Amino acid sequence: MPDPLPTRSPELNGATYRAVADARAALAALDSTARRLPNPRLFRTPSLRTEAQSTSALEGTYAPLAEVLTADEERPQSTDMREILNYVIMAENAFNWIESGRPLTVSLLEELQGALVRGTKHEGPSSGKIRDHQVAVGRREGARPGDLSVQAARFVPPPPGLELQASLRDLLDWMADKSIGREIDPVVSAALSHYQFETLHPFHDGNGRIGRMLIVASLYEQGVLLEPTLTVSPWFEARRTEYYDYLFAVSATADWNTYVQFFAHGLEASAQRTHDRMITLVDIRAEMKENVRESSLRADTAHALIDFAISNISFTVRAVEKELQISYGRANGLVGQLVQLGVLAPLYPGSGGARRFYAPQAYNVLLDET
Repeated sequence: MPDPLPTRSPELNGATYRAVADARAALAALDSTARRLPNPRLFRTPSLRTEAQSTSALEGTYAPLAEVLTADEERPQSTDMREILNYVIMAENAFNWIESGRPLTVSLLEELQGALVRGTKHEGPSSGKIRDHQVAVGRREGARPGDLSVQAARFVPPPPGLELQASLRDLLDWMADKSIGREIDPVVSAALSHYQFETLHPFHDGNGRIGRMLIVASLYEQGVLLEPTLTVSPWFEARRTEYYDYLFAVSATADWNTYVQFFAHGLEASAQRTHDRMITLVDIRAEMKENVRESSLRADTAHALIDFAISNISFTVRAVEKELQISYGRANGLVGQLVQLGVLAPLYPGSGGARRFYAPQAYNVLLDET
């Protein structure tokens, strides 16, 4: 069982403190931009889908970002896509819980894990429950083919039972403790709580995805972020070997410095990338609305549709009808007019069934994760 997290910051060197300060500055810039937006929530769903694609890829469930961004949540094309989109549902539930002012609880995490695996190959009797059996993570170098999974594992999490449940409750209490927030920088506390959750590995499946969601949840709960639009997994996915090595190194050598510094660099780069993408989407939104103003369309309804198209990367006319509370005929006509203006486009031209539409300019910004 890992040691309880400290009530004061671990001793960090100068380079790590500088990395933490740089991460805080990047997060502050992102938050400042979000606070100036008329509707900061506009970019939540696109950000969650981007995060869902990368965080799932880290765990071996892959679909191209282009498909994840435009997938129909109600009719996913594969079980892998169902699993990826489940992350969006899970994260939304977690962030809504935080918005209500309630602290994270073990029962909430159990609900989130159940939502994450629902309708996938990982769903089973242990879904939505703290694991009741031993698990092993990775495979160590030099392991022999005949070794048992625990013998061959790179890391063996704590055994199931009351102590595991108590340690998870202790972690959540630590995250909710306001005095901890006064003693430990939010970037450092997010790093520590992420490590602790991954080390406890409390569920049979989904620990990595829930753990990375908790990074953003921690910053959101502490007020570092106005909106949970930060996408952290693309950066970690590009450095997956280092990411796992640094997590394991803390368990093996108690090397907080190297891990926290790496983690802080990740938050800084992720915040900068999210900030740049947000600014670009704001500019594109303004350009799309200017195209409407120069046309003969009724601006207020068309502008509302543009906002809807940015926050919902692909959609049907029925969805527009429901969102804007207008008739189907009017929604269909409005979508058609924005297609003629080049603001919207059919997602799959010529396809049958309920046609889906999207805003190509916004879509292309989200695809650019370099």
